[in-house]
Amino acid sequence: MEAINKITFAPQLYIKSGVVNIEFYTKAFGAKELRRFSDDDGSIHVAELSIDGAIFHLHEEKPIAGHYSPERYNGITTILGLFVSDVDLIMNRAIAAGAIVISPAQDYDYGYRQGEIKDPFGHIWLIEMKI
Repeated sequence: MEAINKITFAPQLYIKSGVVNIEFYTKAFGAKELRRFSDDDGSIHVAELSIDGAIFHLHEEKPIAGHYSPERYNGITTILGLFVSDVDLIMNRAIAAGAIVISPAQDYDYGYRQGEIKDPFGHIWLIEMKI
């Protein structure tokens, strides 16, 4: 078997059908939209974004496959960790872009500064840095 030289994760996040505006991610995290596939009504079917080279995708819900946005059930199964160089700056940008604070940024004994926000689509992000 061939060796794997580099491994990266590319989360697939689900959003409600009919969503047309995902600029939260560009405003909050400086994400760049790499490409988008839209439905006939202009809503987003799939969007590929990158945060400092880390790729993630947004997909509309697929009920037939059991893929739902966190909003549908008011809960999550995954928290997305985003390591940054300035937690407070990114938290403030996310809040200004429409995020809700779950846990304010603070320093922890284990050497990290962390805070949690919920994005407008229900996904929870742990914004963190090593101190």
